[in-house]
Amino acid sequence: MRIILYTGKGGVGKTSIAAATAVKSAKKGIKTLVVSTDPAHSLGDCLDIKLSNEPVEISKNLWAQEIDVIHEVEEGWGKVQKYLTELFTSKAVKDITTQELTVFPGMEDLLSLLRILKYYKEDRFDVIIIDCAPTGETLALLSFPEMLRWWMEKLFPIKKKAIKMVGPIAESILKIPMPSGQVLDEIDNMYYQLDEMKKIFSDREITSIRIVVNPEKMVIKEAQRSFTYLNIYDFNVDAVIVNRVIPENVTDNYFKVWKDIQAKYKVDITESFMPIPIFYAPLFETEVVGMTMLNRMAVEVFKEEDPIEIKYNGRAQKVEKDGDDYIFGIVMPFMDKKDLSLNQKGDQLIIKAGSIKRNITLPRTLLDFSIKRAKFEDEMLKIWFGRDNDE
Repeated sequence: MRIILYTGKGGVGKTSIAAATAVKSAKKGIKTLVVSTDPAHSLGDCLDIKLSNEPVEISKNLWAQEIDVIHEVEEGWGKVQKYLTELFTSKAVKDITTQELTVFPGMEDLLSLLRILKYYKEDRFDVIIIDCAPTGETLALLSFPEMLRWWMEKLFPIKKKAIKMVGPIAESILKIPMPSGQVLDEIDNMYYQLDEMKKIFSDREITSIRIVVNPEKMVIKEAQRSFTYLNIYDFNVDAVIVNRVIPENVTDNYFKVWKDIQAKYKVDITESFMPIPIFYAPLFETEVVGMTMLNRMAVEVFKEEDPIEIKYNGRAQKVEKDGDDYIFGIVMPFMDKKDLSLNQKGDQLIIKAGSIKRNITLPRTLLDFSIKRAKFEDEMLKIWFGRDNDE
């Protein structure tokens, strides 16, 4: 099975790109499911068909679904949410804000993705294409089980037994509710499901993540940030799709300024995401709605290429710990060592190589550090970040 996730800033058109990929995949005879996990669903509007919380067959080899986020939260987090609400309100006035706060940021998106795990195990489809929420950082939450593994496997079972034994006594003394066995089981179950999901999403032979951008400054900045975090957490970004590019054959004077602006940002995109393959979708003369327009978009983006094949399989960036320092490694193919220069400005790492300039968004961990030295070998630029010796 193949899993392809499309992510990007809200409004860039990732739903259209995801749907177009699914349409082209299905036309090749591949059993394809396109799923929206974005709470602000627009997949049904894009396909021009009413969708539900279960897969709906809309044409030969093509199914579509808009996941009900509220339902998924109730299924995967309901008992824990109910307990946390009781805990928070045991000493306070109960109102709706308390219940809202028991669903943590990113959790709704994460629990929606667990539905994909179910489909993966059922082996019902050949490829699942996911229209994700507008940020790649949600996927970083999938690394939580990895960080919690020792605690969950060694201490959690002991804590679980202890709560069952002394819970009623503690509850009467402390006057606060203690978690029931069902609550603890739900936490346990979600932990193992997320751990399983992380392994599938990190498998480069199964899962690809594709970033959709528009040739606009703010959109590119957001995409750079997502790209950095996806690489750090070892997810395979195999393509960048640049959407709404004004076609060359548009000669109207009104669009000339916009074409010049887009040309500049297209260069920035190429430099920011190399060596990731970049695909382009034009700004169409009409909105992309319905199967005919989606098929047209797919042809423009992928041409004769297979839309679901892995376009790139490598880690373009990575961060490693080296004593008290960190090593930030960046793949820089076709570069000459003597042409490279570095500069750090806020959260931006600026790399110049001859006439080419790359702006790379640094992870938050490195913002308190400065560049100490750098080394370039085997097309990999390694940069050591650390604190000054006098600090």
